[in-house]
Amino acid sequence: MKLKTLLISNVAALSVCASAYAQDALPQAADPYFKSAASQLAARAALVPNTGKAKNIILMIGDGMGIPMITASRIRGGEVLGKDGVSNKLAFETLPYAALSRTYSADAQVTDSAPSATAMTAGIKTRNDILGLNSNAKLKDCASAKGNEVLTIFEQAEKAGKATGAITTTRITHATPAAAYAHTPNRDWENDAQLGDAAKLGCKDIADQLINWPFGDGMEVAMGGGRSNFLPLEVADYEDEGKTGERKDKRDLTKEWIAKGNNHVVVYDKAQFDAIDLKSGPKILGLFQRSHMNYEADRAKDKKGEPSLSDMTKTAVARLQQSPNGYVLMIEGGRIDHAEHEGNAARAIEETLEFDKAVQTVLAMTSAEDTLVVVTADHSHTMTIAGYPRRENPILGQVVGVDGKKTLAGDGKPYTTLNFANGPGGLFPALGKDQTAVNALPAGVRPDMSDVDTESVDYIQQAGIPMASETHGGEDVAIYASGPQAYLFGGTVDEQYIYHVMAKAAGLDK
Repeated sequence: MKLKTLLISNVAALSVCASAYAQDALPQAADPYFKSAASQLAARAALVPNTGKAKNIILMIGDGMGIPMITASRIRGGEVLGKDGVSNKLAFETLPYAALSRTYSADAQVTDSAPSATAMTAGIKTRNDILGLNSNAKLKDCASAKGNEVLTIFEQAEKAGKATGAITTTRITHATPAAAYAHTPNRDWENDAQLGDAAKLGCKDIADQLINWPFGDGMEVAMGGGRSNFLPLEVADYEDEGKTGERKDKRDLTKEWIAKGNNHVVVYDKAQFDAIDLKSGPKILGLFQRSHMNYEADRAKDKKGEPSLSDMTKTAVARLQQSPNGYVLMIEGGRIDHAEHEGNAARAIEETLEFDKAVQTVLAMTSAEDTLVVVTADHSHTMTIAGYPRRENPILGQVVGVDGKKTLAGDGKPYTTLNFANGPGGLFPALGKDQTAVNALPAGVRPDMSDVDTESVDYIQQAGIPMASETHGGEDVAIYASGPQAYLFGGTVDEQYIYHVMAKAAGLDK
């Protein structure tokens, strides 16, 4: 009896304490981090899903923009603005819905850009290096392409009377933008000279497929690099002295574009780009470099000048907004990927920040009421962020701990916060493009970077495994979205799910 009375008494006491605790403010309630999280929760709870139809679809792809690259760019973006880097936010991080995307392809754990872009534009998984074909097609096998073509959301949009466009900082015939319009068993068949015997079997090169795209009235906007794929060997390049086109069939595809009439125009530099008369409703083909466009960090050095990704975005959206039936647009920050392949984090981050500026442009020019904006990556890379650096440490710098002292690795030498699992930095680490000192080191000895400017735009991060070109990463990437049906992005989804949400939102899934 005494035990029962004691238990009842203790339970009552606990109830009183719990009641009192609930009525009083939590001791951490005044903490700014607590308040920040509470505000985030309130904003999330107040979200009302937009279940309407999307008149417009904008798919924005940061090629190779894995989560470590997002984090590093967020921090660097804050540093540039003189803010606390770690608490900074990129524009696309403010979008209300997010998910993780599983990027594996039909035949590989780690995808390349061709099947990953095909997944997003056509809703399937296919094999590495294949564009616009299902997984029954075989690499470099022209005959296997027949009957295995898939319809992209851009082709569906044209059939439905919408306008379409694709812009990129890579060649416009490169894997990701080509996934909007091309169908080929080899992503490298960008011009006829690269086709070889496949031409005899009826396969068309990617540049030809863009110019003679048989859907609707063709693309309203196609801009990027890749001029050489459209010009014959007999034609001198517009900018690069001593260089010519690469086509062997003597066809000048830029003239074929203009000959279509209906105000088809071709522009080659910033001045011509700026002079485009948008009010006339032109069909714009922009070919600003012979191959890829310049890195953002180097763009100002271009001889004739070229537009930035955000410049192209502003023009593309303005032109496509003239369509009364809406539009589908792809915007690719393609050279994030290239800088990472080079083990060059500084340029990759600059590319990501310019890509985010393009996102800002899109958000300023469109309405979430009728435009679904999806921001994602096609795959990741092997860049890592590690080492316990203090909060204010430069993201490109050597690791300094919270005690204010430079942190040394097991070999007694400093290291940087950003590194790659593999890549050129494993062959020639730490000293950027000057490898003289590295060459004198015994094999396996890590160079001492104590006096090296690791924040230089030319610095090549160290890598664990030596490879001439750093590789893609296979982990999931992020999806951010706003607008009609964006609430359908959540959890972990396969990459091709992106297409299905876009098609449903635009009513193209029927």
